Amino acid sequence: MRYLFSIRLFVVLVSITALQACGLEGMVLEQTGGTGTTKPTQAETASALKEALTKGIGQAAIDLSQVDGYFGNPRIRIPFPPEAEKIANTLRDIGMGKLVDDVELSVNRAAEDAAAKAKPIFVDAIRAMTIQDAMGILFGGENAATNYLQEKTTASLTSAFKPVIQTSLDKVNATKFWTDAITAYNKIPLVKKQNPDLVDYVNTKALEGLFVKVGQEEAKIRENPIARTSSLLKKVFGYYDQNK
Repeated sequence: MRYLFSIRLFVVLVSITALQACGLEGMVLEQTGGTGTTKPTQAETASALKEALTKGIGQAAIDLSQVDGYFGNPRIRIPFPPEAEKIANTLRDIGMGKLVDDVELSVNRAAEDAAAKAKPIFVDAIRAMTIQDAMGILFGGENAATNYLQEKTTASLTSAFKPVIQTSLDKVNATKFWTDAITAYNKIPLVKKQNPDLVDYVNTKALEGLFVKVGQEEAKIRENPIARTSSLLKKVFGYYDQNK
């Protein structure tokens, strides 16, 4: 009898242990999403994305605000305005190519000067991001955060950035070089008078270049674990790696 009782007790204990193990395993799977990586909360996801974007924009602004940040980067270098290409070609043909070169260098210097001043505007936009926005961005594609930021801020950034560009253009004499180039062209007999808006053009191209750099920084954080410099970034994007 004691022997049978011991066997029954052993079976009961084993069953209880097995059930407990299953329950714990279920809890772990629920918490990790079945991946073995702890699932971040929505608040953690939002914080991580804001941190990642702030980091990306900060680095982009630093890179672009250096000498040759725009001018030395073929992908975002600002060329002579396309609508004024005829002006550039004509001036070069008559030996006034230096005016064209001066304009190209000066507009890129203006963009470099303005780049650092754009950061606070972007940071304010990032802070306004909701938890729902963040959850959608995490699994929204490799450039989802950059696209979101561009969609939400381009209009207000253009308005806010324009006076900075104007000041910067004046600071590096870009406006003078542009006026000299246009004046020289318009003095040529029989040509149609031209006067494209340099400020609007540089403003647009400077913001395009800035978003290109932000996108590159976002890609680093999504794809390169070394770029995840905080425990929160590692947790959220680690979970993203397991579930994308």
